[in-house]
Amino acid sequence: MASGSGVFFLSDAHLGAEPRELEAEREALLHEFLTSLRDRASAVYIVGDLFDFWFEYRSAIPRRPFETLTVLRDLRRAGVEVHYLCGNHDFWLGPFLSRELGLVTHPEVLSLEIQGRRIWLHHGDGLLGGDLGYRIIKGILRHPLSIQLYRLLHPDLGLPLAHWFSKLSRTSRAGRPLDEEHLWREIAAPRFAAGFDAVLVGHLHHAIERREGGRDFFVLGDWIDQFTYVALEEGHFRLGVWPRR
Repeated sequence: MASGSGVFFLSDAHLGAEPRELEAEREALLHEFLTSLRDRASAVYIVGDLFDFWFEYRSAIPRRPFETLTVLRDLRRAGVEVHYLCGNHDFWLGPFLSRELGLVTHPEVLSLEIQGRRIWLHHGDGLLGGDLGYRIIKGILRHPLSIQLYRLLHPDLGLPLAHWFSKLSRTSRAGRPLDEEHLWREIAAPRFAAGFDAVLVGHLHHAIERREGGRDFFVLGDWIDQFTYVALEEGHFRLGVWPRR
């Protein structure tokens, strides 16, 4: 059983976005970090887009994430809870992850009470004004009928097609500036008004930490360039970078 009491949050590794040889170093850092949590964590929350794409056919799954899946399985066997929220790239999380690996998957927002903190947790997509078109598309893509139709495609066609669309999505987001005050007003403030004292989101690929009046707001960064995470220990949040500095 896990001996640690810390709770850790991370997002946006987008594994599989590039050929394995180009991702080897950052994938190894992620595996090293997750393995280090066996004796430090009681739970880990992956807040979306661990994989650049994930889809389960009835008798097949992508082979590219095999090593990462093994690390997650070993973390579960060590007694650490592993929770996985859908992102905007890996929104088709299926039963393989829960039945075979013991992960707990979540389709959307999570409301948590941990170590005396009331936490609002979301991948972060579709939260800002002007995202109405995206929210409509999101609802269509996550509909059970869409999943059934996609399964009609052979994996050798369906998986490369999905990776092509994922690349378009990353390109369309690249270079967008972030306004921290705007994020606080649109994402954090409404949840604080609803009674939460901590708001954590991913998706934006920037690490942000803001504390105000006993309330904490974090954007989790990513595991592409920043290698950031948030730890909750004894009721206090901290933003960390791996390797520890």
